[in-house]
Amino acid sequence: MLSRYHPVVAAESSGQLTMLLQRLSLRAGLPPSPRTQRTTIFPRLAKALTQVGLARANSNSFTHRGELRKAKRIVVKLGSAVVTRGDECGLALGRLASVVEQVAMLQNQGREMMIVTSGAVAFGKQRLRHEILLSQSVRQALHSGQNQIKDMSVPVLEARACAAAGQSGLMALYEAMFTQYSTCTAQVLVTNLDFHDDQKRRNLNSTLQELLRMNIVPIINTNDAVVPPPEPNSDLKGVISIKDNDSLAARLAVEMKADLLIALSDVEGLYDSPPGTDDAKLIDIFYPGDQLSITYGTKSRVGIGGMEAKVKAALWALQGGTSVVIANGTHPKVTGHVITDIVEGKKVGTFFSEVKPAGPTVEQQTEMARNSGRTLAALHPEQRGEIICHLANLLVEKKEEILAANKMDMDLAVNAGQLSSALLNRLSLSPGKLNSLAIGLRQIALASQDSVGRVLRRTRVAHNLELEQITVPIGVLLVIFEARPDCLPQVSALAIASGNALLAKGGKEAANTNRILHELTQEALDIHWVKEAVQLVSTREEVEDLCRLDEMIDLIIPRGSSQLVKNIQSAAKGIPVLGHSEGICHVYIDSEAAIDKVIKIVRDSKCDYPAACNAMETLLVHRDILRTPLFDQIIDMLRTEQVKIHAGPRFASNLTFSPSEVKSLRTEYGDLECCMEVVDSMQEAIDHIHRYGSSHTDVIVTENEDTAERFLQQLDSACVFWNVSSRFADGYRFGLGAEVGISTSRIHARGPVGLEGLLTTKWVLRGDGHTAADFSEQGTMEYLHENLPVTQPQPRQIAAQSEE
Repeated sequence: MLSRYHPVVAAESSGQLTMLLQRLSLRAGLPPSPRTQRTTIFPRLAKALTQVGLARANSNSFTHRGELRKAKRIVVKLGSAVVTRGDECGLALGRLASVVEQVAMLQNQGREMMIVTSGAVAFGKQRLRHEILLSQSVRQALHSGQNQIKDMSVPVLEARACAAAGQSGLMALYEAMFTQYSTCTAQVLVTNLDFHDDQKRRNLNSTLQELLRMNIVPIINTNDAVVPPPEPNSDLKGVISIKDNDSLAARLAVEMKADLLIALSDVEGLYDSPPGTDDAKLIDIFYPGDQLSITYGTKSRVGIGGMEAKVKAALWALQGGTSVVIANGTHPKVTGHVITDIVEGKKVGTFFSEVKPAGPTVEQQTEMARNSGRTLAALHPEQRGEIICHLANLLVEKKEEILAANKMDMDLAVNAGQLSSALLNRLSLSPGKLNSLAIGLRQIALASQDSVGRVLRRTRVAHNLELEQITVPIGVLLVIFEARPDCLPQVSALAIASGNALLAKGGKEAANTNRILHELTQEALDIHWVKEAVQLVSTREEVEDLCRLDEMIDLIIPRGSSQLVKNIQSAAKGIPVLGHSEGICHVYIDSEAAIDKVIKIVRDSKCDYPAACNAMETLLVHRDILRTPLFDQIIDMLRTEQVKIHAGPRFASNLTFSPSEVKSLRTEYGDLECCMEVVDSMQEAIDHIHRYGSSHTDVIVTENEDTAERFLQQLDSACVFWNVSSRFADGYRFGLGAEVGISTSRIHARGPVGLEGLLTTKWVLRGDGHTAADFSEQGTMEYLHENLPVTQPQPRQIAAQSEE
């Protein structure tokens, strides 16, 4: 197809280009007018020139959703329930318009789109009903008077007649809609006989190929005005008969060697039992042979097919080399992007695949983690501590294996050349890092002794009625981290200590390191038979798809770049996200600051680890410090450390030759760069931080205790420090053992989130046959609401009691 447009690239003058456009117009059957060239030919040229990256000869079907982005030739099947209104008389114009928009957009991307549509019968029924009612109204008005009009009734309309009356109107509607996107359409009506006759089948194939070659969207439907009833069992010999539009779409997709068939209906996809039943679960990926394990419900409200027919057609198409997705085309929240989402590889509907992965799906992993996590939460605290200590020992004992796997990841990353030096540092492990990890894990093991089941409050509600509030695990945690493998044992230990199940999704850059660390984690868990409580997601699952598992995951914790956190916060509609999107940390140098402390704190805050979220990004300087020896020493130190300075507006106005002026005062550099700005007072520094900061970590350097205390009290950030480097905002440095992240949220956990942040509470009420009626005006009991002392059971005593 590209050969038709290659002369455009070689055209050396506007005259040559005009002549070429005229020839192309004639080939497409269009008048060679300037308007045609502008609205029709140029989109086609754009399509042709973008098809280089989409070229794919249909051979085998795609094995994973992510590969659907490569689909070049796509068939979109619109079921009757998608096209028609709820009353079955007329078309759902809003849904149809959104489908047309998506198809046109994909067509303009360089894909070859075909539509198999229902709707002629419904459209014809609407027209015929209108004509019949109008005719009856006129006759009755002439013969019986207006008082008889209310008794009019519409006879049952024969489907073939409705199809004959509706085909032209349906096609005219499609043509009008696609015209808005400068896309041409063509109608093709077929019957089952057209596929049984070799000559007709070749003619049909040739027609469709030529339409696609000319960038025209074929709109195909069964010719319901003349179609005979389907012959029973006529598709038992490897050829599917055209009984409905599902089988038509499948047959057409295979005949035309389509890469993808998208079948839209009024259900989300394929369920393991009839939709609407209590235990029905949407099947993400369906494999040949799985049909024996599911049951089918009733067919859709309109149309002649059902889910069983759709599955049969989908499997037939899959066998012919076409990938298939069955999805909902009627849901108002997703209809506008369901087709494009599928083509982009997002987890929508049910994807049919011939290749079954060796491991469990992410849904199965989550289910296993939840079940095993409940057993983990029921263990005694010292048992959970033993698991963590065993993991710490394994990190030291298996040091050589871990470092060998990490070297493989490092070599791959260096050769690829796609990671910055800061990310390479995060990816790298060393014996010192592993020893520090082991020490941190042992701290977590000690802290876990009184975590789960700790009594926070006891109340005597009434006589023999006592209430307790106790700590419990949150449930299933999803932790997503980028190129930082040391995160895996840290969050695993915190999840184990808090009795939570864990689903870990690591960056592909650390795949080898993550794999061995996960194996060691499961080896440690297995000493108390809870091996499945920590799962590593190693499938090609998109982060956005994981964020949709709102019925299975209770909390998402992102560890990585601010962009990663923002993407997750945007994608996670129904799951709370614990974290921060930015680490814009400030250090304020007060007029009464000590020189030696200033230099040490500023250097450490910016230069110790510039990529960390707790590194200084903005240095605020009191105006009185300008043009003093202290200011000169600060500048000299930053220059020595090769820190690039961006001047804030007020700082730049005080200098004759200033550094480059900052583009934004709300910037996280993540490198040896920082912003420097001038303020007139401590209160002005607070106001600046509140306006431009991210509520992460902010520091004051001063010798005035009153000034420092006011700063600490008034500043609303997760971490506020006095004469301390911002790099201390860390779970390990706080003595938490480790952290799952730093939260800038104002509810639940805030700042470095360790063990306590992974717990929630539940209320336990113990009574003796009490009822609410006992406390009514006619009741015999009264509320006491006495606070009782909180006593914690000793872990060893619990273990001894369990042994008895």
